[in-house]
Amino acid sequence: MTTSIHCSIVSAEQEIFAGTVQRVVATGSLGDIGVYPGHTPLLTGIQPGPVKLTMEDGSEEMFFASGGFLEVQPTSI
Repeated sequence: MTTSIHCSIVSAEQEIFAGTVQRVVATGSLGDIGVYPGHTPLLTGIQPGPVKLTMEDGSEEMFFASGGFLEVQPTSI
């Protein structure tokens, strides 16, 4: 099992982030959702709130989403 996955965060205007991460946590309609490498493919709405990325080195980056969608594919989020 891989320990990292490619993640892209985009807005209607531009790409906000692109890189390899260990984990993504966002606010879904029923609560927080954590996505790790190997997660089942998924398309779900996200609510306004923080999007936390755990980087390959263990550090964390935080973004704010005003809403949108989270798409999980076998090799990318």
